[in-house]
Amino acid sequence: MNIVKENQIVYSQRIRAGRRTYFIDVKPTRADDYYISITESKRCYRDDGDGFYYEKHKILLYKEDFNKVAEGLQQVIQHVKQELMPDYDFEAFDNPDDDYEQQQPEKTPSFKSKKPQEDKYDSFDEIRENLKW
Repeated sequence: MNIVKENQIVYSQRIRAGRRTYFIDVKPTRADDYYISITESKRCYRDDGDGFYYEKHKILLYKEDFNKVAEGLQQVIQHVKQELMPDYDFEAFDNPDDDYEQQQPEKTPSFKSKKPQEDKYDSFDEIRENLKW
């Protein structure tokens, strides 16, 4: 029998998308199966201007739903691209070498009196460990 560690990640893909980062992780179940965990993480500044925190949203996707969800997501994306926003340049943000933060003007909340706190994490694993769920 395979002993599964809690929150063990067997495969992971990180997607930086502007001010958001998506983590797509494959995790094992206790029954020697696998599921996908999709986490959206967004850096937010505290109201008192003292640092920041990460706002997170998570979706768990189980193997019996992989094909249905993938097909539905593809259909919705195509509908938006072809029917709702046919003139929008979706590829404008596809260059992985571009730094979104440099392209966009910094939006500093008016309540902030200090400079933003520097990142204190050296790796994405540290970020995940320090996220408050």
